Formats: sequence, C-alpha cells, structure tokens
Amino acid sequence: MTRFTRCFQTALATLLGVWLLNAPAFAAVQPEESAWRMPRDVSVEGHRIDWLIDITTVFITILFVIMCYLMAVSFFKHTNGSEVHYDHGNGKSQITFALTISAVIFLWIDGNLFFFSLKDLGEVFWNFDVAEEQEDAVRIEINAHQWAWDARYAGPDNEFNTADDIVTLNDIRVPVNRPVILQLAATDVIHAFYLPNLRLKQDAVPGMINPMWFEAKETGEFDIACAQHCGAHHYLMKGLLTILEDAEYEAWAAEASRRSALAFDDSNSELQWGWTWKEI
Repeated sequence: MTRFTRCFQTALATLLGVWLLNAPAFAAVQPEESAWRMPRDVSVEGHRIDWLIDITTVFITILFVIMCYLMAVSFFKHTNGSEVHYDHGNGKSQITFALTISAVIFLWIDGNLFFFSLKDLGEVFWNFDVAEEQEDAVRIEINAHQWAWDARYAGPDNEFNTADDIVTLNDIRVPVNRPVILQLAATDVIHAFYLPNLRLKQDAVPGMINPMWFEAKETGEFDIACAQHCGAHHYLMKGLLTILEDAEYEAWAAEASRRSALAFDDSNSELQWGWTWKEI
C-alpha cells in the first residue's frame, strides 16, 4: 500500500466520522427549498444574517482550497524518492510573510465582517426603538421552563397579568408585516428561543428579561426550537410559530382573549407568571 493510498483512506475515514457525528443535527429543523441547506427566510431583516453566513462560507472555502493545494504540492513534491534537503530558512522573511498574510485575513476580511455585524446589530437587531415606535407592534412575554414555552399577550387593556391576557403553550401566533417584540425569561435553567426561519436566537436566563424583535414577511407555520441543552427532555422543547394575515390574527386574538377572561381564576397564582412590560 502506497503512502498516498494510506493518506487517502485516512482522510476518507475522517470525513465519514465527522458526517456520522453530525448526522443527528439534521433531525432538527429541516431546510426548505435551499441549495445552502438553510431554512427558508421569512423575516424582513433575515437577509442580513444570510449574507454574513454566505460571505463567511466563501472566505472559508477559498482558504480551504488554498490550504489543500499547498498540502498536495508539499505531499507530491516530497514523496517522489528524491533526497531530502534540510533548510533552516530565513526567519525574518518568513515571519514578515506570515504576518502580512495574517494581517490581510484578520484585519481586512475579519475586520469587515466584524464591522458589518456591529452595524446590523446597531441599526436593526438591537434597535428596539424601531419596533417600539410602531403603534401596531405586538408584544409577547415568553416564559421558558423544562420543557415548554409559555406565551402571554396583553389583552384589549394593553396590560400584562390581567384577566384578558392571552396565554398559550408552545403555540405563538403573530401577524405578518408588523413588528413583534418578545421579552424572554426562564424559571429553571438557561434555554434559548430559536426561530430558524426568522434567523433569530436569544437566551432565556433565570432572573433576567432578554428582549428580541422581528417582522415577518410571509405567512405560514414554522418551528420554534430550544438551542440550549436544558436537561434530559430538551428534545421536547418544540413549539409552533404561526404567522397570520392581519385580519386572521386580530380575529384569533379577540377570541382567545374572550376565552381567557371567561376562564380567569384570580386565586390560581401559578397562572399569573407574567411581569410588567420592561422598557428597553
């Protein structure tokens, strides 16, 4: 067996092992009509995240190809039976060359990615004023626990923790083309509220209220996942996000609020888990 054959078999076995180890990941949210194996983007601002992922993939692929080329050249050049020649090299020139390449990669490429990431965070994802200023914004409190998502909407009185609140379990409904502001909390351990089709994820941490917001551009039903291992039954923390037309959403909210008011029990303190809406 030649040295090349052994190297090829080793590389093939390594790739197979990596694939087998990562195969369970595909049991989660599956991609929808995407060549890049990413869930369909239904968020107004999701393209910003996709751009970051795509451009990072391009740069990584370029560096990977260059590295493979250099390894292949080195392999074939030094396995042709020729006599080995030792060369201590030129330390100064090699260090200068390495620093130059590193500067190009980390200052230019990574620097640009870092700059545009901060720009998107400041202008959109962490800019809650954009959403809060909209009079038709929907506000939802999410309470995570092992192993489910509780959701609470303020009813017609626009106050949380009152009789007309809409309270759901693993079922979150929102209107299309309207800002949706979420405030996340947890009662036991750290969870992570993950909306793959909206390119958003935020941790739910005990003792903290963490905000996030989005605006959907398409209707449909999409998965809600927990992206933080939270215990033995972590796999059960799957909810459903339903994006409705505005009229459908308003009709559902009105009926859900009416039913909540009829079933309200002021003596059941366990149901009154909501909090006063926090100003961001």
